[in-house]
Amino acid sequence: MSWFRRQPPDPARHWPYTPDERDRVVPLADVPQSDVGAPLPVVLASDYRLLLIYLLQDTPADWDGTWVRVVSPDSEDMPVAVVEFQRPYAHLFGPPNDEAIAGHPLSGRGLAPCDAYTVEDSSWIRALERMNSVHPNHRPGMFWKLTHYVFTFHDSTFECVAGGFTVSLHRGSLRDIVASVVSRVT
Repeated sequence: MSWFRRQPPDPARHWPYTPDERDRVVPLADVPQSDVGAPLPVVLASDYRLLLIYLLQDTPADWDGTWVRVVSPDSEDMPVAVVEFQRPYAHLFGPPNDEAIAGHPLSGRGLAPCDAYTVEDSSWIRALERMNSVHPNHRPGMFWKLTHYVFTFHDSTFECVAGGFTVSLHRGSLRDIVASVVSRVT
């Protein structure tokens, strides 16, 4: 087989879960749009707390498309979302980025860059339930109350299984806002 005609590897072979015909990707309507260029997402996690913090899309009114604004965690007066997940069970943070989203095992089901989703009838939740079934006090019903969330960003993807979430909106530097909410995870 020619190097140039090689089929891409099956992404599900290297993922913590293997999607099947039951997984359905559904856009989340009640999540603020991340900045499509530099959302700079931050994940803060402990055993019982999980926060996802990112910059929001904020196109200046005078923007005509001929210039770019470079931002950093220290940029002042930025709109920032803090997503706090209730009853977090598991999370992933890292690749793929927006240019490699086709390598995500759910990409053929509507997953796209710079958006947020739930995965109904998630194979990841089903796999976590099977893994936990060896526990002497296992209760399958606790897994039926969990939701699989996916947030795709410019340079990364965040996924988690949790019982729900709340969003709060802030304004300031990403660094200052992260510092102000870090106590929520300890």
